[in-house]
Amino acid sequence: MSSSAGIIIIGDEILSGRTKDTNINWIANELNQIGIHLKEARVIEDDKKTIINTVLEFSKKFTYVFTSGGIGPTHDDITTESIAAAFKVDLEKNKIAMNLLKKHYEKSNIDFNEARQKMAIIPKGASLIDNPVSVAPGFNIKNVYVFAGIPKIMQSMFHSISSKLKGGIIIKSKTITCDIGEGKIATDLSKIQNQFLNMKIGSYPYFNPQSFGTSIVIRSENIEDIDLALEKLIKIITQFGGKYEIIT
Repeated sequence: MSSSAGIIIIGDEILSGRTKDTNINWIANELNQIGIHLKEARVIEDDKKTIINTVLEFSKKFTYVFTSGGIGPTHDDITTESIAAAFKVDLEKNKIAMNLLKKHYEKSNIDFNEARQKMAIIPKGASLIDNPVSVAPGFNIKNVYVFAGIPKIMQSMFHSISSKLKGGIIIKSKTITCDIGEGKIATDLSKIQNQFLNMKIGSYPYFNPQSFGTSIVIRSENIEDIDLALEKLIKIITQFGGKYEIIT
């Protein structure tokens, strides 16, 4: 049985448009490589009730849940306390996290004040997630992995736990682009999709100043099925007098 995943991006700054999220795309690509199927990604506000409800919902639905954002030192960083409340566990100043942060700030000649000590407060019983970039750890509780929102830090945290994740069958994909409009080949695409029920075919029109056309992404566990579907698509494209390019 394939492992599934959900991503929760937490932050008012994402919803307001002030900050552009890149974490969903990055995590999705990493999960694909280890055979974990991303089923849902959601962006939510910095609101305790919303975080609690979303984390509990995702935790029940998916094998793995990944959150990013809201674990910094400021007043609006409420992810940690919200997730502790979701699983009904107390918060504690984690001794390992405290020592790591204390040493880090001593080397940097920066005051390890109460606000920064907040980053060492972790739900009781949670495991720390290593942060090679800025030391302040994330944490894992049940099937939920809590990362920082800053992309470089989030990526380093993900890499520190990725070997613990159990994947399944890796979904393979190939893309074919052609200079034919989506509407012209839509019926034929539907026929091919019906012939390969365990395959997903996505059709995406593109436009630029020089040309327009369609990119078709074929995804399946079976590379042979992908190649068969590609053969059928190539015949259809050439029948319409179109040009194509296969991107593996």
